[in-house]
Amino acid sequence: MKDTGWNFEATYVELRDTFYDRGPINPVDKPELVLLNEPLAETLGLDIDALKEDVALLSGNRQTDTSFSQAYAGHQFGNFTMLGDGRALVLGEHVTANGKRVDVQLKGSGPTEYSRGGDGRAAIGPMVREYLISEAMHALGIPTNRALAVVKTGEPVMRQGPKHGAVLTRVASSHIRVGTFQYAAGSIDDVTALADYAIHRHDSDLEGRPDRYEEFLGRVIERQAKLIADWQLVGFIHGVMNTDNTFISGEGLDYGPCAFMDSYHPHTVFSSIDREGRYAYANQPYIGSWNLARLAETLLPLLADTQEAAVDIANKLLNDYTETYKQAYFTGLAHKIGLYVRKDEDDALTDELLRLMMETEADFTNTFRALTLGETESLPFASRDDGKAWLSAWRKRLAEQALPDEDVTRLMRQHNPAVIPRNHHVESAIMAAERGDFGPTTALLDVLRQPYDYEADYGRYVSPGPERTYPYQTFCGT
Repeated sequence: MKDTGWNFEATYVELRDTFYDRGPINPVDKPELVLLNEPLAETLGLDIDALKEDVALLSGNRQTDTSFSQAYAGHQFGNFTMLGDGRALVLGEHVTANGKRVDVQLKGSGPTEYSRGGDGRAAIGPMVREYLISEAMHALGIPTNRALAVVKTGEPVMRQGPKHGAVLTRVASSHIRVGTFQYAAGSIDDVTALADYAIHRHDSDLEGRPDRYEEFLGRVIERQAKLIADWQLVGFIHGVMNTDNTFISGEGLDYGPCAFMDSYHPHTVFSSIDREGRYAYANQPYIGSWNLARLAETLLPLLADTQEAAVDIANKLLNDYTETYKQAYFTGLAHKIGLYVRKDEDDALTDELLRLMMETEADFTNTFRALTLGETESLPFASRDDGKAWLSAWRKRLAEQALPDEDVTRLMRQHNPAVIPRNHHVESAIMAAERGDFGPTTALLDVLRQPYDYEADYGRYVSPGPERTYPYQTFCGT
C-alpha cells in the first residue's frame, strides 16, 4: 500500500495508565469511504489517493501502535459522572511536517473499557451532522475540531430502529477536557502530571515558570470565553455543554444535538435531552463560566500553598472570564452592525436591536445580512415606530464614524455570514445520506465553506426552513 503520510506518536500514554486504555480494535464488516475532507487531508500532509485506499484505518479495522481510548469524568447536565471514550479511539497524535501535533480520533469504532454497556457504534446521520457542523464552524473562523472522513461500516446499529452504521474520523489539537482534570482530581500527582502535559501540549511557553498553573488556567478561561462569544455571535446553540465536552484547547467539539437559530429568541433550546433549558442560547455564557469553575477546583492544589490563597487566585481568573466574554461579545456585536470602535453606549444600541428581533421573530442570520446589504426595508421591524427609531439611531451612529461606506460594508461582511447550516438543509442531507445519497451533503458543504462570500449565489440555502413553525429538536445519536 502506498504511504499515506501518517506520522503517529502517542505522548499521551506517557501519563499513568489510569488515564487511558489500549484495548483491542473492533473490526466492521464492509467498510466504505463515503466522505473525505480533502482540504483538511492536504493541510495534514496526507496523500489523498493513499488515504482513500486505507479504509481499514479509517474504519477501525487496522490497529496502530499508537492507539488508545481516554478516560475522563464530567458534569452532564449538572450531574457528576465517571466517563471515558465509550465509542471512540484515538489512532494517535499525527505530527505534521511543520511540527503541529493533532489527535486523530475515530468515533463509532466500537466498545471500549468505558462503554458502560453501550454498543460503541454510531449511526450515519449523526456522523454526517458532525461533519457538516464542524466544517461550517471552521469556515466561520470559530475554533473547532474537524472531520476528516466518514466511513459506512456495512453493519446496522439500533437507534429507535435499525440505522446504517458509520465511523467518523475527527481531528483536534487534543482531546484533553475539563472532565479529564475532574477524572484526575483524586490525586494531586495525577493532576500535576496532566497539567504539565496539557501545558506542554498547548502552552509550552509557560513550562518552567513558577506561575505556570495559574497562567494556564487563565489561558483556558480566555479561550473558552472567546469561543462562546463566537457561538453567540452566529446564533449557535451547542446543546450539550457538559464539562466532558469542554476542551482546554478552546476548540468546540461534539456536534450532536446542536443547531443554529433561525428566529431569534434567547431561550431557544434544540437538544431533545435538555428538558430544563440548562443549555439554552442565553445560558451558554453562564454555563461556560460554571464549567471553568469546575476546572479551577481541580487545579486549586497547584495554584498556591494555602486553600484560601488558591481560591482567591481562581476567583480572580473566573471574574476575568466575564470581562473577556463581554468584551468579545459586545465588540463582535458592534462589528456586526458596522462599528469599528465600540463605545459603551453602543451596547444599548445592540441590545435594542436584539429586543426588536425577538419581538418580531426576526431571523438571526438574515437580519444582520440585510443590514450588511442595506436591505433594511425587508426587516420585520422596519415599519414599526421603535424599529424606525432604531434604524435612525443606527445610521446616525454609523455617520459619526466618518468612514467610507465601503469600509463599513467590508467590516460587516467579515462578521456576518451570508449563509449558515440551516437546520432543514442539514436534516435533508442526513436523510439522503441514510438512503446512501451523499450528494446533498457535498453540495451543502460546498456552500458552507464560503460563508462570507457575498458575491456567491447561495440560492435556497439562505432561507430559513419550515421548522420556524414548530419546535425543532436534535438528538445525541447514542
